[in-house]
Amino acid sequence: MIYQLGWATLPGLRGLSVSEFRTTPTDAPDNARGVAIEFASDVEREAFLREIAAAFTARRFTNAADAFDTVKAYVLEHPAGR
Repeated sequence: MIYQLGWATLPGLRGLSVSEFRTTPTDAPDNARGVAIEFASDVEREAFLREIAAAFTARRFTNAADAFDTVKAYVLEHPAGR
């Protein structure tokens, strides 16, 4: 099933952070406002959400565009995102 990945971009003392990753089932992926990714199972989807949350916990960004591009690149490099 294809999901739309979304997240929150929040300001902090050391720059912007991304968190609160979530997925929504979709038939019409929108890569302009998020990232579409396909998962074979709910278990794979939940594991990916834990993985991406852990990968971005300590990262900070100087602007929202950099944060978006970095998250998108991370997803596209993930085996499920190919």
